[in-house]
Amino acid sequence: MYPGYYKQFYIDKQRKSALTFSMAPRDLAVADNQTLASPHVYVYPWTPSKWSSPGGFGVKYADPGTLPVADGWQVAFCGSSDIAVAHVGSPYISAYPWTPGTGFGVKYVNPLTLPASTGEGVAFCGSTDIAVAHSNSPYVSAYPWTPGTGFGVKYADPLTLPAGDGRGVAFCGSTDIAVAHTNSPSVSGYPWTPGTGFGVKYADPISHYVSGCYGVSFCGSTDIATGVIGSPYVAAYPWTPGIGFGVKYANPANPPTSAGESAVFCGRTDIAVAEFNNSPYVRAYPWTPTVGFGVKYADPLTLPAGYGLGVAFCGSTDIAVSQNNSPGISAYPWTPTVGFGVKYADPFIFPHQVRRASFRM
Repeated sequence: MYPGYYKQFYIDKQRKSALTFSMAPRDLAVADNQTLASPHVYVYPWTPSKWSSPGGFGVKYADPGTLPVADGWQVAFCGSSDIAVAHVGSPYISAYPWTPGTGFGVKYVNPLTLPASTGEGVAFCGSTDIAVAHSNSPYVSAYPWTPGTGFGVKYADPLTLPAGDGRGVAFCGSTDIAVAHTNSPSVSGYPWTPGTGFGVKYADPISHYVSGCYGVSFCGSTDIATGVIGSPYVAAYPWTPGIGFGVKYANPANPPTSAGESAVFCGRTDIAVAEFNNSPYVRAYPWTPTVGFGVKYADPLTLPAGYGLGVAFCGSTDIAVSQNNSPGISAYPWTPTVGFGVKYADPFIFPHQVRRASFRM
């Protein structure tokens, strides 16, 4: 059985018969940011320990036939049909068909209009659109997306551009898009319409930061969070489609102590922040929409091996932290209200310096 599948049996008490079903396979992809360290993207089958012990990393998939040309910054899945890597070096974005259990297909043709420079973030809007955050104006580029076909003609740039280099991008369903960037206000939000593109930029959050932000994520359609380069290193706001940012949530009582490289939500129950150059390199908190941060969870018993560069949740079962030292990625079981479990074994073949990681659900 493919390592990402888990077959569960249970007894139907009414009919007294054994039933079986296979949970969907999962994968974990990482973008390798180590200079000149090909293949720049690593993908593994993934099995949560709550499905099958011991769980964790499967045998690494074969590299794509056409590799990203240079250091990977972020990787994203489009459901179970496609995968894209934002990277250094033209074309700055590389996308491939994806088949769970098989891996990469033949690389899609590059978009007709390329991002302006280094791709630092990538996100899919369902199966209809793809966006790339990048250095150099216009700082974000978005395209229609068709599984099996690839990139469409680039959407028009937003009328009001992000204020600096794009460091992360995220969609809020199919209604909104946000870009984390250098320079005040450090995060910009826009209405989004598939087939049309960017709407008029939302008003900046009342409390924002001049130091710049890394990474951005939505909690459904209720909240938005971003890692911040300067103190308090993480910022979160209520979010309302059609309106935008609400009044900033209070900072966590035990905030990160160095640059927040990434902030992501685990559904509506938790939030985690990758911390750049201070231990424990990752911090996680309970999260309640309309309330905000809860009391920080205990640190994992085995910390990531170096600077936290990114963090990702696999549903509500697991969490992975990308880092600058070997093994490049550390993963742990995750339980809402409890926190980190015992660290999974490292992958047999591991990357060098992982900038961002992404689970395919």
